[in-house]
Amino acid sequence: MVSFLIALAALILGYLIYGKFIASIMKPDPNRQTPCFTRQDGVDYIPMPAWKVFMIQFLNIAGLGPIYGAIMGAQFGTASYLWIVLGTIFAGAVHDYTAAMVSLRHDGESLPETVGRYLGINTKRVMTAFTVVLLILVGAVFVSGPASLLAQLTPSWLNEYVWIVIIFLYYIIATLMPVDKIIGKIYPVFAFCLLFMAVGLLYYILVMQPDLREVWQEPVFGDKYNADKIFPMMFISIACGAISGFHATQSPMMARCLKDERLARPCFYGAMVTEGIVALIWAAAATWFYHQYGTEGATGASVANAVSREWLGTFGAVLAIIGIAVAPITSGDTALRSCRMVIADFFHIKQKSITKRLMISVPIFVITAGILVWSISNPKGFQTLWRYFGWSNQALSVFTLWAVTAYLMKSSKWMWVTFVPAIWMTFVCTTYILVAPEALELNYTLGVCIGGAVALTAAILGLVHYSKVRQQKAVKE
Repeated sequence: MVSFLIALAALILGYLIYGKFIASIMKPDPNRQTPCFTRQDGVDYIPMPAWKVFMIQFLNIAGLGPIYGAIMGAQFGTASYLWIVLGTIFAGAVHDYTAAMVSLRHDGESLPETVGRYLGINTKRVMTAFTVVLLILVGAVFVSGPASLLAQLTPSWLNEYVWIVIIFLYYIIATLMPVDKIIGKIYPVFAFCLLFMAVGLLYYILVMQPDLREVWQEPVFGDKYNADKIFPMMFISIACGAISGFHATQSPMMARCLKDERLARPCFYGAMVTEGIVALIWAAAATWFYHQYGTEGATGASVANAVSREWLGTFGAVLAIIGIAVAPITSGDTALRSCRMVIADFFHIKQKSITKRLMISVPIFVITAGILVWSISNPKGFQTLWRYFGWSNQALSVFTLWAVTAYLMKSSKWMWVTFVPAIWMTFVCTTYILVAPEALELNYTLGVCIGGAVALTAAILGLVHYSKVRQQKAVKE
């Protein structure tokens, strides 16, 4: 319990102290007009209240990652606490906030546009394709998960397949409609379910005080479950609960609705810290579950269901499971919406006309539906999709962190706040693709060495570029 409370306090202090420091580097300007006013179109660029921007951003980024990811990450022991706290404060929240601020400074441009601006046109092309693939994967992955959960609460005729159709139809509507018509109106209801789930579990932990493991009760870096390959597996598994490249595709979407740059810290850095708290709660709950019942046959859905029922009772569990189902639904709909916006930005297609929105969206829906059908018909389809989503998601964060670092270099701002996380995530993602069973599956030691060499090379190239930028500025001055 003490370790959990320290971790919870650290997340809150991280927002208050380090979040303020990051904001001082970005220097939000209250006098600069934001894109929701300069490019207002009644579809994607719409002024919205700060509380609504925060709520939508939080729901957008809080998919299955902070729940299922934290549950899977908890199998590595109390090290999951450390990565959730340190990752959220120094990597994930910085990643989300700076991506939003850079987007705000460039008319709400989407992530590939930012990457192209600071890392080059060829990187932009690769990044656009990579982002579109990831967003379509999110749309497909975040249908079957909530469908199976909701099927547990409804009559037999309203089974998983019926829910898949219902959720996918909702995705289509949410992708096409103006952001304030569907997403802006229905998200407060979804938020209640999600927040009830988090607050209910937190209340149980604080009041009932279940037997949570302390950091000093077992080795921090691995316990009896998966002690051998905590790196890089845990850092990919927890994903959205610490840092997620997917978030950088969502930040520009809500940056297009923000009225004042000063509101970006609570809306983006704050949303990520809130997600980190949700992930911490589930990591603690899962750690308790594993020590009570073991890990044999445990899945994200089974652990979430069992914990909810045992801690919250039947009625509370129903609301909690709805909250768990809502989280991925509110990421899947905005993933496909972001996909439409990324493609529209790349080809410079205005989105005010429903005809042009359909022109881009219909192929997206068809491809997503095809992947979804494949995952349903394949016994290991969902697991395969999730693994590739996990890696591509974190790889996207690498692109984002390096692009923001280049922006900070060019702007003569303190670039180390994104430079260090960029190196670390480069190390994590490179090593994962080399040693993971679903990837190259090289010798573990060799994979770690190569991953470290790649990260070191990236760091050296980054410092060389930084030196050139400073020299150029000195010559101009």
